[in-house]
Amino acid sequence: MDNATPMPRVTPQCWSEPIPQPPTALADTVSARLTTLVLDVAARVGVSPHETAFISDLAAGQDNLDRVPTSAQHRLWEILHASGGPGVGLQAARLADVGRLHVWDYLLTSAPTLAEGFVDAAQYLSTVADPALVLSVMPDGPRLTVGYYGARYSEAVDWEISEFALALLLRRAREARGAAAIPVRVGFAHRPPKRHGYLVDEFGTGNIHFDQDADTLTFLDPDRSGSTQSGDPELSRIMRVYARSIMDTARPARSWLENFREVLLTVLSTGPATGTILDEVAQRLSMSSRTLQRRLAEQGTSGRAEIEAVRHERAVRLLLDTELPVGSIAGQLGYSDHRAMGRAFRRWTGQTPDAYRKCARN
Repeated sequence: MDNATPMPRVTPQCWSEPIPQPPTALADTVSARLTTLVLDVAARVGVSPHETAFISDLAAGQDNLDRVPTSAQHRLWEILHASGGPGVGLQAARLADVGRLHVWDYLLTSAPTLAEGFVDAAQYLSTVADPALVLSVMPDGPRLTVGYYGARYSEAVDWEISEFALALLLRRAREARGAAAIPVRVGFAHRPPKRHGYLVDEFGTGNIHFDQDADTLTFLDPDRSGSTQSGDPELSRIMRVYARSIMDTARPARSWLENFREVLLTVLSTGPATGTILDEVAQRLSMSSRTLQRRLAEQGTSGRAEIEAVRHERAVRLLLDTELPVGSIAGQLGYSDHRAMGRAFRRWTGQTPDAYRKCARN
């Protein structure tokens, strides 16, 4: 390991077309597909489902447009590092078969050359990652260097994500170019581990350096004659169009608390079939009442506070946006009659529902 080997600072190349700017809606989020990949690794290394429930609920059942908070993803990596130890980032890359990250995978593998594939992967990285992260592509004669860098979180998390990112990029490069995609140099921004033999095995080279400006892979003439040519220019164009549409229409996933409140409102409007309101909500969320109370406490709230908040918000909206009589609104909110709702409404606002409606509309 020779940390003194000079390495040019990685900066983005001049793109042949304008770099698509990710919509602001994607800020501080990552793809739910990326999250489910990391959750699979967590399950494999024995992380308790209870430890990952805070994010598994967000990622479960999400489609290619859904996003989850980056902060939650970072917390998941933190748990994974503590449970799995060094190398869990590499395990995530091994699970990332082509298609696991949807369109982004095919951007890289369908391009005519590896350099063009990396450019496309860089331009549309936000289809899977936080827009704060950047891939740079730096050709230099027969050499091609790809750099990964962005906002830092914590040493443990950055360590695992860096190794995952470079291992994933190398895997896609090998899938696209075959034996020609052999890195001649690997650079990591994190400090050197006590032993890095596992990285030598993974990347196929001992020329690995640490404490660098960015995480980088350098290939030597990866598109030379005889490499595996799997590029399809038309498919590549279609993938770029599709990637752009995903970036334009992606949406942050609803939080667990938002999902809970929607179910709570449904139960309030229909009335619990058996037991209490929270018992019915817990049943619909496929968890025990005790687990539900614990999850609410983790969110800094309680069942009673949430029932009050949902009733208050919904009552105000129905009073202002509809002509429904107070008795009908009371029924939709699970009150026994309009008098019970009236008492609660005076507690919230100091007014009766009718007075509040009249005052707000004048």
